[in-house]
Amino acid sequence: MLTAAKPEFLKAYWDNSFDLKNHIQEFLQIDRHTLETRIQESNQAMTKLGQNFDWEMAIEFYRDQVGATYILELAAWHLKSCDYIGNMLHLIADFAKGRVLDFGGGIGTHSFAAALCPNVTEVQYLDVNPINCNFVLERSEKLGLSDKIQVTSKLEIDNSFDTIMCFDVMEHLPDPISQLIEFHKLLSSDGKLLINWYFSKGFGNEYPFHLDDTAIVKYFFQTLQSHFLEVFHPHLITTRCYQKL
Repeated sequence: MLTAAKPEFLKAYWDNSFDLKNHIQEFLQIDRHTLETRIQESNQAMTKLGQNFDWEMAIEFYRDQVGATYILELAAWHLKSCDYIGNMLHLIADFAKGRVLDFGGGIGTHSFAAALCPNVTEVQYLDVNPINCNFVLERSEKLGLSDKIQVTSKLEIDNSFDTIMCFDVMEHLPDPISQLIEFHKLLSSDGKLLINWYFSKGFGNEYPFHLDDTAIVKYFFQTLQSHFLEVFHPHLITTRCYQKL
């Protein structure tokens, strides 16, 4: 099956995921063997952290409890899903422009891709985890993108964005419906929302911190359909593109 040609300006992603392993090793100040071991064990470590997950303390969980374990778990996912996430970067390259918000930006992969897109003027990376923020701030400097990426843990609600990216985040929120409505307010009239979700705790409860409430998920899709119109894209991924209704 034919796939889209890889944009030359995103070559660093396909080379080494924006030098991810070296960046983590330097940030955590650990040797390579320890890094590889901790990446391999990160999914189980996150599952263990989430066994007593309390939705009323969701923000505190991601801000204060997950620590560097979340960086390692996200790294494991990005490294083993290189082609899948690569297609997400294709989507960013296709649609990202102007002012970009990366909501819940994690280890920064999507922010870096957006910042490298020729039609993007600035990227606001947003994450509640201070360790993630420090990591992405350091990575931005190493990649020469610090002038284009603003790292923050607080969203200014009077801002407007031409592109909003929200990848693998909605299922971590206690109220994803309110966040959808907020995205609608923040998005410019001709802007694009790039978003995905995974409302499941997995096949063996490996994601105890994922929302899977049937009633909330149903209302989420009703809200999505009443506020946004899907824009077709040809990439074989779960991520979707929307414009405002």
